[in-house]
Amino acid sequence: MEGQLPPKKAGTKPKERLFRGVRMRKWGKWVAEIREPNKRSRIWLGSYCTPVAAAKAYDTALFYLRGRAARLNFPDDVSVDDAGSGVDIGMPAAWIRKKAAEVGAKVDALHLRSASVFCCRSQEDRRRKEEKQYKNPDLNQEPTPESSDDEWSSGLQ
Repeated sequence: MEGQLPPKKAGTKPKERLFRGVRMRKWGKWVAEIREPNKRSRIWLGSYCTPVAAAKAYDTALFYLRGRAARLNFPDDVSVDDAGSGVDIGMPAAWIRKKAAEVGAKVDALHLRSASVFCCRSQEDRRRKEEKQYKNPDLNQEPTPESSDDEWSSGLQ
């Protein structure tokens, strides 16, 4: 029968695309690439830690290739500092790759910085909590009124 789709394999999920031009590698990195207009070749935009960074790199390249008519992942976030209208027919792929990589790297750096600050704070809090929990009592001091009998008896065992 013509026109029928092949049966789906059992246990396979349909791939969900978060953003255009972005895919996730097996090991968790997010990569972005874009096809050059009227060509079969692609422009490699880089690999990133977050899908948002890869999507913003893709948006930058797409904007430089197609201009304001491009269908972007984040249409409100396009910043055109030196592109004017966005489209320049003679713009080399290497220049587009460089601009897109700069944007993606900035987004990744901001994400990683905020994640590391949170991570460092939580590790420091955890370390302090463990120090308090496992601190051996000074047996040469008399107990303070705030301490309970249970605390001191558990330290002597």
